[in-house]
Amino acid sequence: MGRRRSASFAAAEPLLPSALKRGVMERCASRTDDELQWFRSCLRWVCMDHTDPIESALSYLLFLVLGVAVPATSHFLLAFRASRRPFSAVVQLSLTAASAAAFLCLSSSFRRVGLRRLLHLDKLRHKSDRVRLHYTARLAFSFRLLASLVAPCFAAEAAYKVWWYATSADRLPFFAGDVVGDVIACSLEMASWMYRSAVYLLTCVLFRLICHLQGLRLEDFAGSLLEEVEEGRAGVKSVLREHLDIRRQLKVISHRFRKFIVAALLIATASQFASVLLTTRRDSVDDLLNTGELALCSVVLMSGLIIILSSAAKITHQAQALTGHTTKWHACCTIEPVPDEEGGEPGSNQNSMIEQDQDPSSDSETESSEDTGDEDLLENTKIHLPNAHVISFQKRQALVTYLENNRAGITVFGFTLDRSYLHTIFMLEWTLFLWLLGKTIGFS
Repeated sequence: MGRRRSASFAAAEPLLPSALKRGVMERCASRTDDELQWFRSCLRWVCMDHTDPIESALSYLLFLVLGVAVPATSHFLLAFRASRRPFSAVVQLSLTAASAAAFLCLSSSFRRVGLRRLLHLDKLRHKSDRVRLHYTARLAFSFRLLASLVAPCFAAEAAYKVWWYATSADRLPFFAGDVVGDVIACSLEMASWMYRSAVYLLTCVLFRLICHLQGLRLEDFAGSLLEEVEEGRAGVKSVLREHLDIRRQLKVISHRFRKFIVAALLIATASQFASVLLTTRRDSVDDLLNTGELALCSVVLMSGLIIILSSAAKITHQAQALTGHTTKWHACCTIEPVPDEEGGEPGSNQNSMIEQDQDPSSDSETESSEDTGDEDLLENTKIHLPNAHVISFQKRQALVTYLENNRAGITVFGFTLDRSYLHTIFMLEWTLFLWLLGKTIGFS
């Protein structure tokens, strides 16, 4: 499986060729025709390019106009009658707050480290071709994911806005021509909605891309470096150095995105609870004209939150699965080999018996691989045979003890975002939701 997968990427060009010099790879700014040109184009479209002071000032100005001024004007001018847009305050505040958190997170990161170092591309020059090739594919997939999220939501929002302005009886004040006022207001609202949702989802997809890079490093760490240790071609020192570097990178990622993760969780929770509270009122008019934009806002916020939490939980799970992978290798090496009866080397008879037993179990392994799909390098269930040049028991035990007490992962102010923590968040959200329903509609 690994040979076929590597062969499929043979024709592709690595993201960071190893032949490039160190000085070229350590720079923060990069060429306009390199592998990040599409990413920079996307940043320029949403005016998030902070490469110079002029573009940075333009970025802040555009956010104040489309992220703050247009939503505030839209709310106070178009909601002059309470029955016309009853959920406008929730929609505008939710999208503005989410885009503000994403904007501050990206702008501070771009200003301090730049795009290349934010994506940790400078750390790939010493990695294998497999990591660079897969990261190139992940980078291209991130653009498709962002487009698949923004384009349908914007199309639905545009259709809703056109229908809302066409069927609404009230017109804009301070405009002599009704059609001109509706066209201007509709265009500004769609531009504001597109800008805020794109900035928020771009930050979520960027966080997912960074987490996937660390996941590729962990898989390469488990698939190549540990194999070198098992075969005696590398020592425990190399494993510790690589693991410390991965832990350090995960800490840096956690520190850069922890405020945004907390803000996204709180904003999405407050928005959903406010939506439930308003839509379950006794005098609430819940038709498509009133709740259409509220539903689209919820889709954008929850899509971004799911991307963030799932990416953080996946990379944390992969980092913690490394301990089990190393413990399994330590257990296989600790088992005393069975000596051969004909005077061969210790372990030769054991190897032959295992080779004889591989044929009957090959069918079951094939069936299980077809059911589960591609096997994760960090979670494989194959037994490792001890090598003749295996390191000592004390070194293996020290390595396992270190990994058990120094587990890496994405943390938010000391709390590890693993799967158990996601279960806790789900139970808290579900409890608050049921409590809110009990206060609004009640249960008989």
